[in-house]
Amino acid sequence: MRKKIDSYLGFAKRSRNLIMGYNTCLLAMNKKKLKLLIIAGDVSENTVKKLIHSANESNIVYRIYSTCDELSQACGTTGRGVFGITDQNFANVILKEIDEDRSI
Repeated sequence: MRKKIDSYLGFAKRSRNLIMGYNTCLLAMNKKKLKLLIIAGDVSENTVKKLIHSANESNIVYRIYSTCDELSQACGTTGRGVFGITDQNFANVILKEIDEDRSI
């Protein structure tokens, strides 16, 4: 499952449907461009609270998943802990895979 999610994140990046970083994701949420927010599990508690609050205000689905290193590696960067998907189809597929991965 993990490899599928990594692949989908890579596809989203190549198709320019992936936003990376805290500030960039907050801006996209305020503009109602995000369809899915992925937060790494090892991001600071205060950051998670702020992101969840913004996501709830904007009615954006979010998931806390994996670690900064693993998600950053899947996207070809380093040190990123917050990722946003702007395409609804990618968001649906990635959300489904994350939920299935958690249920196992």
